[in-house]
Amino acid sequence: MTIQQVLLLLLLWMWLPHPCHTEMLFRRTPDLRPKSFGGRALGNDGKAIHRQKRGWMWNQFFLLEEYTGSDYQYVGKLHSDQDKGDGSLKYILSGDGAGTLFIIDEKTGDIHATRRIDREEKAFYTLRAQAINRRTLRPVEPESEFVIKIHDINDNEPTFPEEVYTASVPEMSVVGTSVVQVTATDADDPSYGNSARIIYSILQGQPYFSVEPETGIIRTALPNMNRENREQYQVVIQAKDMGGQMGGLSGTTTVNITLTDVNDNPPRFPQSTIHLRIPESSPVGTAIGSVKATDADTGKNAEVEYRIIDGDGTDMFDIVTQKDTQEGIITVRKPLDYETRRLYTLKVEAENTHVDPRFYYLGPFKDTIIVKISVEDVDEPPVFSRSSYLFEVHEDIELGTIIGTVMARDPDSASSPIRFSLDRHTDLDRIFNIHSGNGSIYTSKPLDREISQWHNLSVIAAEINNPKDTTRVPVYVRILDVNDNAPQFAVFYDTFVCENARAGQLIQTISAIDKDDPLGGQKFFFSLAAVNPNFTVQDNEDNTARILTRRNGFSRHEISTYLLPVVISDNDYPIQSSTGTLTIRVCACDSRGNMQSCSAEALLLPAGLSTGALVAILLCIIILLVIVVLFAALKRQRKKEPLILSKEDIRDNIVSYNDEGGGEEDTQAFDIGTLRNPAAIEDKKLRRDIIPETLFVPRRTPSAPDNTDVRDFINQRLKEHDTDPSAPPYDSLATYAYEGNDSIAESLSSLESGTTEGDQNYDYLREWGPRFNKLAEMYGGGESDKDTS
Repeated sequence: MTIQQVLLLLLLWMWLPHPCHTEMLFRRTPDLRPKSFGGRALGNDGKAIHRQKRGWMWNQFFLLEEYTGSDYQYVGKLHSDQDKGDGSLKYILSGDGAGTLFIIDEKTGDIHATRRIDREEKAFYTLRAQAINRRTLRPVEPESEFVIKIHDINDNEPTFPEEVYTASVPEMSVVGTSVVQVTATDADDPSYGNSARIIYSILQGQPYFSVEPETGIIRTALPNMNRENREQYQVVIQAKDMGGQMGGLSGTTTVNITLTDVNDNPPRFPQSTIHLRIPESSPVGTAIGSVKATDADTGKNAEVEYRIIDGDGTDMFDIVTQKDTQEGIITVRKPLDYETRRLYTLKVEAENTHVDPRFYYLGPFKDTIIVKISVEDVDEPPVFSRSSYLFEVHEDIELGTIIGTVMARDPDSASSPIRFSLDRHTDLDRIFNIHSGNGSIYTSKPLDREISQWHNLSVIAAEINNPKDTTRVPVYVRILDVNDNAPQFAVFYDTFVCENARAGQLIQTISAIDKDDPLGGQKFFFSLAAVNPNFTVQDNEDNTARILTRRNGFSRHEISTYLLPVVISDNDYPIQSSTGTLTIRVCACDSRGNMQSCSAEALLLPAGLSTGALVAILLCIIILLVIVVLFAALKRQRKKEPLILSKEDIRDNIVSYNDEGGGEEDTQAFDIGTLRNPAAIEDKKLRRDIIPETLFVPRRTPSAPDNTDVRDFINQRLKEHDTDPSAPPYDSLATYAYEGNDSIAESLSSLESGTTEGDQNYDYLREWGPRFNKLAEMYGGGESDKDTS
């Protein structure tokens, strides 16, 4: 039967008269009385039934969903008993979908649906209808409400919320064990027909699994499904509506089912016996090898515990279970010796740690293996008779005395001879030595317990045939004390006695120390080396003594210092003693015995001034003298007035001077006698008009002979000074006693000299310091001006 045939049958069924036909009556307004209309219907007994006329007449409206016709779908007809058929009334529709989804013919009251309707979107629509007079626009009937109910058809297939489900079930489960439940939903109306009645079936996954048709619960269908054979299964479930009948719609989903592991497999060793080898020199804890039992299970069901259950080496070896690899690691428990035993046999058992009681019938969940361990011979280093040695010796033994002997042997069967030596890093001072053949340790330097009480040595033993294999052993040497040190004062004592001291007055308490450490403890005795008339010593018998005065009054003018020899003895054997000298100063004290002054010179100072005051006065005098000297030096170094008063005073490099020569009477600038007698010039005599800072040592030229004319002398000097870079260009105007005829030199001024400025280099003026910067600018600027012109 097709969908079109089903829709046609439903339409015919709706238009057939039913005994339970219902009409919706709406209450009229009070001023309008109900009117009856003529109409009859047949009851159940076939008799005619008369009904009262009502103002509104229509049937309850039903509409099928998913209408596929080309015209608007007819819903029903509204009709009022006030309608005379003359077109005076107008029908108005409002509510859900009015005007868009549902339209009404204003004249006839026919209602149509304009498009397809899906019941799954909305199952019913509530609308309101009213009839009004076209001319007056007044309602002739009160507004009434009615419902258009959408009838369902089977147009939705069942759907699952998940396309793929994942589930698991333990392996070896019994038949009927629940795996997972899948549920499909159908959007059709479950209260109308079988459109939403779903039946489940399995399309793929048989014969391993089944599904309950009504509930969708998937269960196991085969017993003893083994994960080790197959772990993953894919089951396809179908959900079909219409109760699973022909023509129903269906949907499918996939369920991936995994068999989870249970401990149903015991561990198994791949072989019954294994053989391992290990050198005899392997230390305790060395791993020899491993054994591993395989288990088909996974996770904690495959966890195995290993243990040694039998064999002749149970006390020599251990086995440890490695959790991450599930291996049994065999390790050395005690030192091995090839010469003692060469082969060991162990029986190792592997057992599951998590056994499931449900599968005891599958057999014991354990397995065993025989492990044979061969010990290999190696050339072993010497072995000392002890792990360490302790020797005690007195510090006063003679050189070369043997303090002890170490012994070592070759554990190999060859028994090679042993050679002993000392590790000099442990005996840097070379106090000890060892006999290389017999291991006897003896002293090579004197011992002193007070310097070092312990000596930690390291003795090396090596085979003569194989010196590379060595063994070390620590040797501890304890130096025992001998009473070889005399006691002495514990500290340096600064002792004084007051001038007003009385007889028997305590002036000092002394104590002593001794570097020795006797077994009975320290005990010292104090006494005077000789009878002293001024002081005495009193032993307190607690390793201290008191120094007391024997007379009244002391004078620092007579004796300012007393030396008191004190004898200190110990009580050990042999008795040691020493004499310590106390220096006792005589000091002036106040009435309470507090020291004020101990030197005799302090009495010569004024009573009103203390030493501190005198030092302060002396410092003030020195500071004043320094200030005066500095002030005089600054005044002497004050600069003289410069020749050039201002920068504007420079015109064509002509320098003006404030002085004027006085002729022969002017002896301040030049000594006229020197000009008359050049031989009388003093060595290194500088000009008296100004003293520049001379940076170059002036060149000394030989003096002219006595018969040389003064003119030649002046020309020679002029030439020297014009060409000498160390001579500053100072000019002055002076008259001389000599006046020649047509002198070649003409003017003595450097401004008119034959040597021009361009012939000289004045860069050295900048090197003379800030005092010659102005001249450097003048002459340097002149040259630059000439260059530019």
